[in-house]
Amino acid sequence: MKDIKKVISLILALALCLSLAACGNNGSGNNTEPANDTEPADAAPKIEGVAIEHEPEFGGVYIKMTIDDFNKLGFVYGDSVKVVFSNGYTLEDVPYYNGYYVDAGEPLLIAYPGYDYIKAAINYGQDLWDEGGLYAGQKVSLYEKAGLDAKCTASVYLNAHGTYRDIQEARDIHYYDERERYPSDEVFANFRNIKMGEIGEGVIYRSASPCDNQHNRAPYVDRLISRAEVECILNLADNEAKIEKYMAAADFDSPYFLMLYTGGSVIPLSMSMNFTADDFTRKIVQGFTAMAEMEGPYLVHCTEGKDRTGFVCMLIEMLCGASYQEIVDDYMITYDNYYGINEAKDKAKYDIILEKNLIAMMHTVAGSKTVDLKTADLSGLAKDYLLKAGMTEEQILKFRRCMAGQDADLSSN
Repeated sequence: MKDIKKVISLILALALCLSLAACGNNGSGNNTEPANDTEPADAAPKIEGVAIEHEPEFGGVYIKMTIDDFNKLGFVYGDSVKVVFSNGYTLEDVPYYNGYYVDAGEPLLIAYPGYDYIKAAINYGQDLWDEGGLYAGQKVSLYEKAGLDAKCTASVYLNAHGTYRDIQEARDIHYYDERERYPSDEVFANFRNIKMGEIGEGVIYRSASPCDNQHNRAPYVDRLISRAEVECILNLADNEAKIEKYMAAADFDSPYFLMLYTGGSVIPLSMSMNFTADDFTRKIVQGFTAMAEMEGPYLVHCTEGKDRTGFVCMLIEMLCGASYQEIVDDYMITYDNYYGINEAKDKAKYDIILEKNLIAMMHTVAGSKTVDLKTADLSGLAKDYLLKAGMTEEQILKFRRCMAGQDADLSSN
């Protein structure tokens, strides 16, 4: 019996020693290995074989997973990701942002507030649908492809967390869609009259959309353009099919817009975001020549009245003799209206937006990044830009007269 007790005691002692040794291997002693706090490769966030959909307005590819579901997998804004389409087209190292925080022509994966899904795109650049050869069958126009039968899928893999975190944090901006958060209808609707250079008082306005109510602003814009007695609308964002879809929606409440549209006073251009593309410039010429045949006052808008509207209004202002600082001040009002960003409150973000957006646009009009925009003949640069795009001297003069007021004498200019 005593022998049995000794054996049991020895077994218990040995088990205790092994247990202590095992605990020691997880401690901080010199002979222990550090704990592994890195994620196993097969546990890193990823999605595979997800359906895609062409998004033609801004030019890109929806990867049909909601932003919330994608982020729940562990993806974080500022991450570096790899996007692989099933036809082999690959974006090796792109940032994942919640805004278009890359330079023109650079790719990204974006979860823009309000988007149905995450989206891969090239900012202000070639439509990724065409660039990556993601169309199914014969290649036709982007707008015809809006209802395409996509054959490709997409996969997204994490390269590294936080690679682009600094840029994400520096440029992260949001706005709200509730009227009560803003001091006036004009600020909420991003609505204002442009008056600078030779542009006449009360001749041309800019705003968010008076028909697309995805941001709850359309009825407010509609009342403001009615008050301003706008007679002609240059709609940069939509085609007729989209406009009629908005008008059929339950929340459509823009009777003044409806009156102008049914009266043939809305010019729908359905422009993309790529302001470097020939088609973008061609549509501007189409819009300007059509406007010159109609009576004002005029309204220029896209969806938010920010990017496409920002470019077109900047071009009009340049053409009509506005100064560099006047153009800057008007452009940046939009960012104060939507985000409360101005030079006094947040100079760092103000400078980034100015440099990455407006200055890039103005250099595109100038045809060179080396032009000193503060001293250049901006009107001459805008005129040359339009002439190269196919607008005639006579058409340009007629358009300028419309902007100044039909009776203005611009013959000596």
